[in-house]
Amino acid sequence: MSDPNEQLLSAFDGHDVDAVRAALDAGADATQPIRGKLPVNWLLEEYHRTDRLPECLQLLFDRGAVLDDGILRPVLLNDADGIKRTPTIVEHRTSLRSAFTSLEDVTPLHVAAEYGNFEAAKALVELGADVNARAGVNEFGLNGHTPIFHTVNSNRNRSAPIMDLLLDAGARCDTQLEGIEWGKGYEWETVFFDVTPISYAQMGLMPQVHRSEADIYSNIERLMNASNRKMPGLRNVPNRYIARG
Repeated sequence: MSDPNEQLLSAFDGHDVDAVRAALDAGADATQPIRGKLPVNWLLEEYHRTDRLPECLQLLFDRGAVLDDGILRPVLLNDADGIKRTPTIVEHRTSLRSAFTSLEDVTPLHVAAEYGNFEAAKALVELGADVNARAGVNEFGLNGHTPIFHTVNSNRNRSAPIMDLLLDAGARCDTQLEGIEWGKGYEWETVFFDVTPISYAQMGLMPQVHRSEADIYSNIERLMNASNRKMPGLRNVPNRYIARG
């Protein structure tokens, strides 16, 4: 029989809830590092963003796992009621490793936007979270992004509903950054320079980001409309030249 800990890591790929439960039942330890990293961090740091993440997380919590920053628990569980029981959460700052847009020195709303947890994002906005709060800036002047940056080119366009929520709540589309880190520490790590939410959305067309062309231009149109800018007709989506390749 294969190692239950390796089974657990395999189950995290795709957020296979039944396989996570089976690995834990087979002896995987939710509280001890696997290959030098706690299981809960493996789960959060890898690239998938799905509705099944909270259930996988809850299984780990039920077996004794704890977060590095416990205040984030209701945000990551997409638990609106849990968030509302702790209204001061909107002022919290935290850092997580992220496979996509940086989560260094961010607010819980940034985190909810990154993971596509709509109910959590909605609860935070209703509690008065600043939709234009800026992430921290590193020594090179990079980042400083607002929560909407996490939504404009998200994995499988999962965070598009949160983009709409943030825009309706007054999120700005013209925030200009000197640069932003994407996938820091992963083999697809990239720094994008001189970006706004609109240009960052279009970065989803980069080969290492590989988002859907139709999704990207739909998001751009929404952002352009929110900015009261004219959107030209897009007659070449999907791009015919690329499609021929």
